Amino acid sequence: MSNVIDTRLAELGVTLPPPATPAANYVPTVQTGNLVYVAGQVPVRDGAFLYQGKVGADFTVEEAKEAARIVGIGILAQLKQACGGDLDRVVRAVKLNGFVNCTPDFGHQPHVINGASELMIEVFGEAGRHARSAVGVTGLPFGVCVEIDGLFEIR
Repeated sequence: MSNVIDTRLAELGVTLPPPATPAANYVPTVQTGNLVYVAGQVPVRDGAFLYQGKVGADFTVEEAKEAARIVGIGILAQLKQACGGDLDRVVRAVKLNGFVNCTPDFGHQPHVINGASELMIEVFGEAGRHARSAVGVTGLPFGVCVEIDGLFEIR
């Protein structure tokens, strides 16, 4: 094992938390063939939900972008577990679907989800570039401001 990705995470100052346990009746990841689907993750740290509220009322774009980065770290934690602890198995990030709990007039969802997208590129380089959706919604689980799920190709 070369641990290239673990080294990159350390260089970035990113420590992956233990993967969050599902909050309802689903599994955190599903692998089919060489694809791993990561269920929607929310900003959580040490079991506490972070960034509860609406973007455009309670949080700025920059604050919500930081929330999306935290969610991206959670996605990586789930992905690492799905890869048997070896993120070097990741061939590429395929797609992220981002949901932003926001006010009706808020239109900067793509800027918020960039927090996770930029993290994937920092971690995986060009293989971190992915297709993406960024959607505004009226509510998310536990009142958080961001939820993101992901699809990854692995070896």
